[in-house]
This record gives sequence, C-alpha cells and structure tokens, in this order.
Amino acid sequence: MSLLQIDTDNHITTLTLNRPDSMNPLGAAGDGDAFVAACEAINADMDVRCVILTGAGRAFSAGGDIKAMKEKTGNFGGTAPEIADGYRNNIHKILRALYSLRVPLVAAVNGPAIGLGCDLACLADMRIASEKAKFGVTFLKLGIIPGDGGTWILPRIIGEARAAELFYTGDVIDAGTALDWGLVSRVVEHDVLMDEAQTLAAKVAAMPPHALRQAKNLMRQGRSTTYDAALEMAANAQALMHSTRDHMEGVDALIEKRAPKFTGD
Repeated sequence: MSLLQIDTDNHITTLTLNRPDSMNPLGAAGDGDAFVAACEAINADMDVRCVILTGAGRAFSAGGDIKAMKEKTGNFGGTAPEIADGYRNNIHKILRALYSLRVPLVAAVNGPAIGLGCDLACLADMRIASEKAKFGVTFLKLGIIPGDGGTWILPRIIGEARAAELFYTGDVIDAGTALDWGLVSRVVEHDVLMDEAQTLAAKVAAMPPHALRQAKNLMRQGRSTTYDAALEMAANAQALMHSTRDHMEGVDALIEKRAPKFTGD
C-alpha cells in the first residue's frame, strides 16, 4: 500500500501516513521516494504555505517494520553495508525530505509515535498531540540504535538529559508528559485533533508565503550559525521582504485596522 495520502486545500497540504492496519510502519521500498516527491512538489508550489503530517487509524507511526526486521527483508536484510545503504537510500530520504520542507510543518500526533515515528514527528516545527498519543524511542530494546538521526533531533527539543532518559531506558511517555517536557505544544481531545491542527495551520497559511519561508530558513540556520552571521542573513532577507507587495499590504492593513490579505506578490 502507498505510504502517503496527500490532500491540499486553502494553502494547506495534509500528508497522512496511510497504513493503518499495521500502525503506519515506515521503511518499505519506495517510502523515501514518496516523501521526496511530495516534499519537492510542496517546495515548488508557492500556493502551499503550511503542511500537516498525521497518521491514519489508531497510530501516528509505530516506526520501523518489525516483521521485516524479524524476516531480514527489505531495508533490514543483506550484509551490513547493504543495510547501511538501505537506510541512506530509503529511510534517510524520508527524514531529509521532511527536514528540507521550506514551509512550516505541523505534526498532528493522533496515537503512538514510536522509534522512527517519534523522530518523524520531531522534525515538525510544531507538534499537537491527541490525548491518546504516546512517544518513545525504543531502539535499544530491539538491540539497535537510532539509525535515523534521532540522537541529533530529540535533544534539541527536550534537552540532553530527558532525551538520554528516553533513549537509554526505552520508556514510552504519554501525551501529558510530552507536554510537560516540551515535546508537544498542546494536548487536545482525540476527536478534535485534526480540527485543532487545521486551525493552527490556517493561522500560519494566512501569513505572506515568501516571509514564511524566509522565517523558517532563518530559524533553521540559527541552529548552527553565529549571532553575527544570523544578523547578516536577517538583513539580506529583510531587504527582500521590504520589496514585496505583501509587505505593503501588511502595513496598509495595520494602518487601516483590517485583516491583511497576502497574495505572495
């Protein structure tokens, strides 16, 4: 079954992990290419201003395919170099594609997000959790390590000590703990999760598209650059924004005390 269901409406693209019968496992042949194609199309479409990532059924994603691990098939079969290439050429494509999204990404975590599934959610700029959500990076319990960059992602969100606790114990935390630890920004009733995600995405999508993309890029670059470099990048980006019609629309709307209507010009 194809991994992704893709729906776009009112400047918002929703990507739904669509293997509900098996809790949306990741890593089957072609999964990486599916994410690359979807994310490249989003980046090329200036009409898309925000993306929601969620899971079909009762899980966000249970992570890697345990059955394939047991049977040593797909990404988990062959020699050590072949397995490494399987990660690079498939699973890592999923993660790189999401990380390379130029528009803001909202993860609507509807259920368990485990292992690779948790790391996938952590690539989002914003995370909303259903009360039924659970989070865990349980790789060590399977005798493996986070093979998808999770040790880089998670500490940046919840800090070194809490990330270490999750990695080294394999514990799974509930939505309330995830909120307390800053892994998600809010927890909502399960039945309204997608409504809440759509509301948040709509607020984002109401912003000027060029400025949105520039702001996300500056936040991303700020993780690894100096303050002086960040200021220089901001000056250059700001100069471009001052030349847009959307900037003047924002100024006019504020003066006229009305809601702005940004068009991407």
